[in-house]
Amino acid sequence: MRYISDELKNIKEAGLYRKLNVVGSAQGAYLEINGKKYLSFCSNNYLGLANNPLVIKAVKDAVEKYGWGAGASRLVSGNMKLHEALEDEISRFKGKEASIVFPTGYMANIGTISSLVSKGDLVICDKLNHASIIDGCRLSGADFRVYPHCDMEKLENVLRRSAKYSRKLIVTDTVFSMDGDLAPLPDIVGIALKYKAMVMVDEAHGTGVFGKMGRGVVEHFNLSEKVNIVMGTLSKAVGSLGGYVSGDADLINYLRNRARSFMYTTALPPAVCAASIAGIKLIQKDASLRESLWHNVRFLKEKLKVLNFNVISSESPIIPILIGDTKEAVEVSKFLYKRGILIPAIRPPTVPARSSRLRLTVMSTHTREDMERLLDALREVKLLL
Repeated sequence: MRYISDELKNIKEAGLYRKLNVVGSAQGAYLEINGKKYLSFCSNNYLGLANNPLVIKAVKDAVEKYGWGAGASRLVSGNMKLHEALEDEISRFKGKEASIVFPTGYMANIGTISSLVSKGDLVICDKLNHASIIDGCRLSGADFRVYPHCDMEKLENVLRRSAKYSRKLIVTDTVFSMDGDLAPLPDIVGIALKYKAMVMVDEAHGTGVFGKMGRGVVEHFNLSEKVNIVMGTLSKAVGSLGGYVSGDADLINYLRNRARSFMYTTALPPAVCAASIAGIKLIQKDASLRESLWHNVRFLKEKLKVLNFNVISSESPIIPILIGDTKEAVEVSKFLYKRGILIPAIRPPTVPARSSRLRLTVMSTHTREDMERLLDALREVKLLL
């Protein structure tokens, strides 16, 4: 096992070693780590629902009625009323015929992609898609093509040479998790229609954040009728846990019978489903959550412009400050941590080499005072860079 020790040493020397912070509080704008309170600007809990009182009450009520564990896979004895209720709620929210829930978003992506295409088919992927999409494409066994980030000319070039494939699938994030930009979804859908390809989108960072009703980037671009397969997570703006896929009834029934990551795993605890239902209802009912989020996003982006940081162009609550050098990014993160602000450095392989960064994420529950505190610390950082 010497090679493991040697490899760990190499990882540390390259500034790529990770270790875990242990959080001793609820998830919110502030976290307790080792008995000290830290201001968090790194969570995907965009609307603050992970600690919302109505979500917590829904969980408590569900535990009282259903207990905790589901006991088995959905296809054995683990399919409980709250699983069905959650899928119905997601379908109404997304405006689709049916939905299927997986224990995680990662499992939703690998299970769905590897069910829809296989050997002899073609799957096409944006270079900056999430790892779960890339892994799903690889596991499928289909011919796998990657186009440069948001490069529609290259995407069309791939499809122009795809006549031999009867099944073609384009998969893309709607919001790219490390850069914060949006996929050119209208263009992707137009190209897909031209070449008779299916389109699957991952709304992990879009759901609850974009669109008039918070349904995501598909709603934002008014493309609900034209996107075949809508995947997303319940662990970010919804404040819970799990992944889902929405589409027509045949698609969902097919995934129930073919997606291995659905068939061969124990179902989510029913109380988790209750939390997700409560979160989705709040997203639809309380537009002020989104309004507060976007107010904070606009404020922070304007202030960062004045500070003249190298901010990657972003259209979402994800605001990446590019540092470049891995070790320097780690040092900046440590500097902020000493001042009570939690923003871990994002390093390869999560991002390309020489593009290490601070990935700021804004929440609706951040106050003006919180943001001013962050900006004051970043002014100090500016003197170090």
